[in-house]
Amino acid sequence: MNAARSRTAATGWPLERVLFGLAGTATLVSALLGAVVSPWFLLLTAFVGVNQWLYVLLGACPASLVLGRGLGLRSTLYCRREAGPR
Repeated sequence: MNAARSRTAATGWPLERVLFGLAGTATLVSALLGAVVSPWFLLLTAFVGVNQWLYVLLGACPASLVLGRGLGLRSTLYCRREAGPR
């Protein structure tokens, strides 16, 4: 077990798992609202897709920054090196 995975296991769910759940929930709510209320709610689905691609390509998206800084969630994929003595 690597260090990043063991550190995240001690604190709860990793950032990627929370992001996946958040994206899935937003997509389902958007589809429901698009079918029941207005097709304009499908723009929310597009927004979720763009954020997922931002995370894939850059290693960060607005939601990951908020969850990382606000809740202290750590990524198991994109481990940042912590500054220390050289």
